[in-house]
Amino acid sequence: MPYTDLREFIDRLEKEGELRRISVEVDPVLEITEFADRAVKQGGPALLFEKPKGSDIPVLINAFASRRRMELALEVSSIEEVASRISAFLEMQKPEGLIGKLKMLPNFAEIGSFFPKTVSSGPCKEVVRREGFSLFDYPILQCWPQDGGRFITLPLVFSKNPDTGKRNCGMYRMQVYDERTTGMHWQTHKQGAEHYRRLLQDGRTKRMDVAVAVGADPATIFSAVLPLPPDIDEMLFAGFLRSKPVEMVKCETSDLEVPSEAEIVLEGYLEMGELRREGPFGDHTGFYSLEDDFPVFHLTCITQRKKPVYATTVVGPPPMEDFYMGQAIERIFLPLMRLQLPEIRDISMPAEGVFHNLMLVAMRKSYPGHARKVMHAIWGMGQAMFSKCIVVVDEDVNVQDPREVAWRALNNIDPQRDIQFVLGPVDSLDHSSRLPDYGSKMGVDATRKWSQEGFTRPWPDVIRMTPEVRARVDELWKKSGLC
Repeated sequence: MPYTDLREFIDRLEKEGELRRISVEVDPVLEITEFADRAVKQGGPALLFEKPKGSDIPVLINAFASRRRMELALEVSSIEEVASRISAFLEMQKPEGLIGKLKMLPNFAEIGSFFPKTVSSGPCKEVVRREGFSLFDYPILQCWPQDGGRFITLPLVFSKNPDTGKRNCGMYRMQVYDERTTGMHWQTHKQGAEHYRRLLQDGRTKRMDVAVAVGADPATIFSAVLPLPPDIDEMLFAGFLRSKPVEMVKCETSDLEVPSEAEIVLEGYLEMGELRREGPFGDHTGFYSLEDDFPVFHLTCITQRKKPVYATTVVGPPPMEDFYMGQAIERIFLPLMRLQLPEIRDISMPAEGVFHNLMLVAMRKSYPGHARKVMHAIWGMGQAMFSKCIVVVDEDVNVQDPREVAWRALNNIDPQRDIQFVLGPVDSLDHSSRLPDYGSKMGVDATRKWSQEGFTRPWPDVIRMTPEVRARVDELWKKSGLC
């Protein structure tokens, strides 16, 4: 059965030995970060801080911070099971193009009812606070020493497309300015930012309603970070992941809906054109993202459970919790990429590449220049457009082993011949680009070169022992006592 809420996931983590309760008082300002950072880098468990300093609300962190915990979150024995479910459905439909295929996802209703379900109320309405509330009532973290303040780091931010009325749910950090206002750090390429721009440009309203859920069942939290096309409702995809519709309830002060089983819901609005300096923030690149101006979220109402759990995360020098979430995204979306580019055998985004800085691609090469075609196709594919460096190798290279890729690539390339530079949009967090959101990207063709590509010398074989010898030595190795 799918998790109903965050509490059931916590119970499962504890039952599986994947959670540690921290009963000593720990300060949300810097100290919880240090706990979380040490735990994830030592392969430690999720942490539930029962006595965060200054609050009686427990703090959950590192809930997704391992491959095993991601599997528990999605209730699978392997992340590839999710990818297989998507592939099996899409194989039944044959629309053209990756976006066309992804747009078939709403038709999951044909094999099960996963569309969000509106209900009249839910646990997130146990307490309704229209007056006398403060964001400082919650154990919101200041993660790193130079951060501009406390940040809500695991929010599910709900908005509506002003033209179609379709829901969007994204995860954008929120700097707490005071008791009732925060920043809304949606980068220029994100759908929330696009909704804001459309409303600002046509002047149809002075305010944009926004609602923020903190703490939900794990599939719903995870869906907020997925790189889905704009037309796909994240709550529908969450229903698919959990094989059960997400129950949604209408907000108290707007027409937006939020998960009824959420722990805490922040309702409010953005004043069109109002910007405020946000940051710095210790980001997933391992560097502080710089200060910049972003819209301001005004809080008008809080609804919550009677005894909520505050779910949060920390990003910083990799690997951290976000790496394991990103790794799951990589495995889940590989089949979708292969439907568009069937020559791709595997991809990998190593932790050191912090998602957008490095993508390793193994492909079946069929014609001259094929590797370059793959690079350009990836740069034209949704959020994969942010890939700063793409290294393409032959299909016999294990891209899950960066050491093997480095060895093969460095032996295979002639730098002047095999490295290509292009200009285009880059991730907003790329502090090295020449301009914000715009810079260069590099593709490396590390495949074997063909005569049709101007390489007329013989290409040497990789040194490998024969399977027969390896099998014989396996037995001898055991007898020798070396194993």
